[in-house]
Amino acid sequence: MYKVIILPTAKQDIKEAAIWYNKKQKGLGKRFTLQIRKKISLIKQEPFATAVRYDEVKTAVLDVFPYMVHYTIDEPKKLIVISAVLHTSRNPDIWGSKRETSDI
Repeated sequence: MYKVIILPTAKQDIKEAAIWYNKKQKGLGKRFTLQIRKKISLIKQEPFATAVRYDEVKTAVLDVFPYMVHYTIDEPKKLIVISAVLHTSRNPDIWGSKRETSDI
């Protein structure tokens, strides 16, 4: 089975979105984070189930919220690196160099 690493920038994405959803409706941020956990669990089980979106980055869309989990697979290490969790209307080019996974 694959190990999952969530980069600090992706954790920040999740935190910011959860805070935003909680401001809209109490408890909605928790529902959002639960959906993230479910999607990550599915990615862990079937990492190749989604297509490459750009470069070598795969994306998985949440079922309820308009967010995508952006990840890469290091097959030799059996490692999934989650680099971002972004709203589907955002351009992934906004990341810049802070989203690089080469430091792992």
